[in-house]
Amino acid sequence: MASLFQKFQEAVKVLAKSPTFAKDPRHLQFEADINRLFLYSSYNRLGKDAVEADAEEIIDMAGKASLADQQKQVQDNVHNQIKNFCKHMDHILLPDLNVKDKQDTSSPENSPSPRRSGLGLAIGRTAPLKDHIAIPETKPLTRIEISQSLKDLMGYTLEVKPSQIPHEDAGQGLFLHGEADVGAVLAFYPGVIYSPAYYRYIPGYPRVDAQNSYLITRYDGTVINAQPWGAGGESREIWNGSSLPEPKHNMQVDEKGSERIWRMLSKPLDGTRLGGNHEVLERRNPLAFAHFANHPAKDMVPNVMICPYDFPLPEKHMRSYIPNISFGNGEEAMKRFGTFWFKWKSGKNGSDVPVLKTLVLVATRAICNEEILLNYRLSNSKRRPSWYAPVDEEEDRRRWS
Repeated sequence: MASLFQKFQEAVKVLAKSPTFAKDPRHLQFEADINRLFLYSSYNRLGKDAVEADAEEIIDMAGKASLADQQKQVQDNVHNQIKNFCKHMDHILLPDLNVKDKQDTSSPENSPSPRRSGLGLAIGRTAPLKDHIAIPETKPLTRIEISQSLKDLMGYTLEVKPSQIPHEDAGQGLFLHGEADVGAVLAFYPGVIYSPAYYRYIPGYPRVDAQNSYLITRYDGTVINAQPWGAGGESREIWNGSSLPEPKHNMQVDEKGSERIWRMLSKPLDGTRLGGNHEVLERRNPLAFAHFANHPAKDMVPNVMICPYDFPLPEKHMRSYIPNISFGNGEEAMKRFGTFWFKWKSGKNGSDVPVLKTLVLVATRAICNEEILLNYRLSNSKRRPSWYAPVDEEEDRRRWS
């Protein structure tokens, strides 16, 4: 298996520099990333019983298949892994059916009243009945107990603890306990999802990252804010993304009058007016910690990469394990012109299946009991933190061109 992985690694290096990719630098990097994800996730799906002919066929496909076909295969590979993860979580958390049947025969007078969510205060005591979503019964396990059970079933789990990165701003880091093979989905990036139509509702807009380091952007412009998710919780509950207060924003003025202009043209909007989307989510999810992954220090190499994952909303039996909600009541069609996004009327493209645009972290090599390191790819057109050591300046430039 080691020799097969070496073949994949060589293919990744060759195909990432292929002149057949798009000419636009940003799209070039996107295609290169999808190509890598296609190889890594397909390699993982082959499993330990793979033969050399299978590996060579996938490598050949990576050089010939269209971007659209590779994207579909990546989504299928990742979704297959997440389905297995959800099955493990059901096995850990759902009550024993035989025991539940006996309990259901008890007198209604002795039945406990419906359990209220820990976000009762956020939703409000006088909330209408439509907000009182039924919360399925689960076993009263702690997050630590669930995490250990997941490791026993899947071979790995995650833990947040002080980082081993040697700089004072490293803070908490994300660690994998157990073993995971290349192409494995290791973590979800949790939080509130903002499509470009709702950028102005992101707390602190327009300088949204001034006091929030838990923001991340997909290539399609979708932004995920993990700050409200924090470190998760200790129950399955109704979550609407308002469990933490919005960060205070202190605007930095670079030129005279610019603050007034920003206020006029880029006034942040009050998100509470749209109303929150309420979902029953498993806040004890052991893999909902991608936002704690650190950027590698100089001479260190990342061991994961970002993968866009469009979760199909009709898969309702899996929904509670996807730690994200969308802001607003639907995604408006937007088109990008330079650095601006505009509402755009166009025909329907692709699948009509509604999706939740999320992100996951995928292993780029075999990982065993170590810290998870992610290349942040910060823009080289802006001043970067002193601790930031570029992994690949060319990739940074292409990503934000």
